[in-house]
Amino acid sequence: MSMTGDGHRSGWDIVLGIVLVVVGLVVLANAALATIVSIYFIGWAAVVGGIVMLVQAIVRRKAGSVWSYILGGAVLLVLGVFVLRNPASGLVTLTLLAGALFLVTGVTRIAVSGAVPEGRWVLVTSGIVSVLLGVLVLVNLMAASVFLLGILLGVQTLLEGVTVLVAGRQPASGAISPPRATGAPA
Repeated sequence: MSMTGDGHRSGWDIVLGIVLVVVGLVVLANAALATIVSIYFIGWAAVVGGIVMLVQAIVRRKAGSVWSYILGGAVLLVLGVFVLRNPASGLVTLTLLAGALFLVTGVTRIAVSGAVPEGRWVLVTSGIVSVLLGVLVLVNLMAASVFLLGILLGVQTLLEGVTVLVAGRQPASGAISPPRATGAPA
């Protein structure tokens, strides 16, 4: 367990948090390289995921749900091969999707803000920031393609490190805790 009963972080949490902060800063300092590494990682992950799904289809051929595994595996495999053979196109496509996601998320937050009076200013502010990010990415698609994935990876790693340093790692929410001894026979 990472968190002790009195709410303090363990030594491993502090070490992990520092390592994540340093890695996040290194990634941010080398955002273009991190973007290139990310696209190859995504490509290979899609290839491996596609192969695993196709193997599952063969193993489960008697179960009846084979077509969804075949279709999903084929799509992942083709996507992975496409990204690995055309990393620049993969980068532009993922950047386009990220920009569109920022834009849609921002518009949605602004639209929903009217229904949440107590958190309206937070939703409107984050919505405006998301819309601005989306527009910035979409207007500068080619330039953003070079750095966006690396920056997002660096920021996420940095935030994870700060979170672990501040709060420690929490046990999984679905974790089953051992039964407590009550003194009464079961």
